[in-house]
Amino acid sequence: MDDKRIAVLIDADNVSSKYISYIMNEVSNHGTPTYKRIYGDWTSVKMTSWKDVLLELSVIPMQQYSYTTGKNATDSALIIDAMDILYSGRVDGFCIVSSDSDFTKLASRLREAGMLVIGMGEKKTPVPFRAACDMFKYLEVLASVENKGAEEDAAHREKDSADFTAETAKKNPPNNKERAKLIRTIRTIVTEISDEDGWAFLGELGSILNRRLPDFDSRNYGAMKLTPLIESLGSFDIESRKTSNPHVTHKYIRNRDKG
Repeated sequence: MDDKRIAVLIDADNVSSKYISYIMNEVSNHGTPTYKRIYGDWTSVKMTSWKDVLLELSVIPMQQYSYTTGKNATDSALIIDAMDILYSGRVDGFCIVSSDSDFTKLASRLREAGMLVIGMGEKKTPVPFRAACDMFKYLEVLASVENKGAEEDAAHREKDSADFTAETAKKNPPNNKERAKLIRTIRTIVTEISDEDGWAFLGELGSILNRRLPDFDSRNYGAMKLTPLIESLGSFDIESRKTSNPHVTHKYIRNRDKG
């Protein structure tokens, strides 16, 4: 699989230092961070919590003084750097970390240039920025998932993974509106890509689902993977099929009759 080179640009004014390790771990799931920069006024006392963690992860602090009240120099510096990196031709994608909507236009412009754009921020992040990214990850969810994983017994983790994630999804269901929207979207996609018997390849469903809902992530619903999440929704049938490789099976999904 192609290993994408990703520029990680962090808005320190709108992100807590407690998330930095979760940010870098998630980026590693999608590629290699070749640029790691964080923007803010490092003469400010409120930036003190960042200094130790930046050294540990080799993230380069980019100094931006607050010249004028009401003007965000940090945003401007991050945007200018992003465009410089884009034109250098040295990366395949960007990870923009902020809970601010000011980077909506930047995300759209990077995608127009063919870049993969991953957004990360807290759940308060405005919809326009989330929608402008190829995918958007909630920092609270990333932190919650890793903390739970660290508490599990390593010897039992693999065995209990499917049961654990399905049970977690049941205990932490999305609210009724979110759940209904997700079910409707999945049903529509399955209808569009299914064969004559109504079965659709789960891998293809997952790819389309992420394109239609940029902020979709199974972990938002308490499930580590797509399969246990769909099982918990109770609206679909899932079938495993053998392939020519005895170690590989493919999963298929079908809409369950509403009646």
